[in-house]
Amino acid sequence: MNATTYTPPLLFRNPHINTIYTAIFKKTTAITYQRERIKTLDQDFLDLDFSLASGNTIVLVIHGLEGSSESSYVRRFTHSLNEEGYNVCAMNLRSCSGELNTLFSAYHSGKTDDVEAVIDYLYTTKKYNHIHIIGFSLGGNLCLKYMGEQHHPYIKSALAVSVPCDLRGSSIQMSQAKNKIYATGIMNSLKNKLKQKIALCPTMGIEMKDIQKIKSFHDFDNLYTAPFHGFKDADDYYEKNSSKYFIKNIKTPTLLINALDDPFLSESCYPYHESKENAFFTFEYPNYGGHVGFYAHAKTWIEKRAIDFLKFKIK
Repeated sequence: MNATTYTPPLLFRNPHINTIYTAIFKKTTAITYQRERIKTLDQDFLDLDFSLASGNTIVLVIHGLEGSSESSYVRRFTHSLNEEGYNVCAMNLRSCSGELNTLFSAYHSGKTDDVEAVIDYLYTTKKYNHIHIIGFSLGGNLCLKYMGEQHHPYIKSALAVSVPCDLRGSSIQMSQAKNKIYATGIMNSLKNKLKQKIALCPTMGIEMKDIQKIKSFHDFDNLYTAPFHGFKDADDYYEKNSSKYFIKNIKTPTLLINALDDPFLSESCYPYHESKENAFFTFEYPNYGGHVGFYAHAKTWIEKRAIDFLKFKIK
């Protein structure tokens, strides 16, 4: 547990400026990915975007809610990791690669079977025996939950950034008026995809009028996420997939970084107690950073911290 020192310029001590500027306006380098599609056990697909450097070490990068391999933070990290000689596999969660997945279900905050499918592909088919995982926001929740579930010797470390470790708490936090600008954009994207799925599968029990009634993430998860992914309701989904309940089982070096001013996170998303109880798990909580922000003039602070962490863990 560590109150890491990150001191941005005065303007970026505002969490909303740090979050929005870093996501939208900070310059990113173009990445030329090599896409590979893998089949899942349920006859769906996952699109993986590779950016290769050299060697037998690869970093699996998992984006956040309604992100993709093209998200600015994924591209920035991919470029920084490639510069340091690390191969990157940017995983696109189902329906996030620019093409809807084939099933009515999609992805969610705890769908670690898809992470396992990618890890298996990297190890078995691509022959990587040094695998590291970096997850952002929802992808960070997947990362931490997965690390608590699986203990493969070829997974060497994991880093999670800006993670809603308590899904229920974060859902409530996102419903606050101060977060309307974020919630509206994300929710519109989720609703649009659901509308497309209804048009393709009109007999699944959800109608367009149901979507119009959605006012919050809890509403969306009650209507779609929970029932179509095997959960009783939104609260059951939150309880069974919040990564803070899996931290105690992590047995591989894992670092979580959540800024204390993150507008997306409730107090319950800061696992101080869990970090004291598990020597494999380190929790750092800078005073500033916003949500996947951590602005710095060249590389963001979080990119530099990730590289330092990887260099320490790669022997």
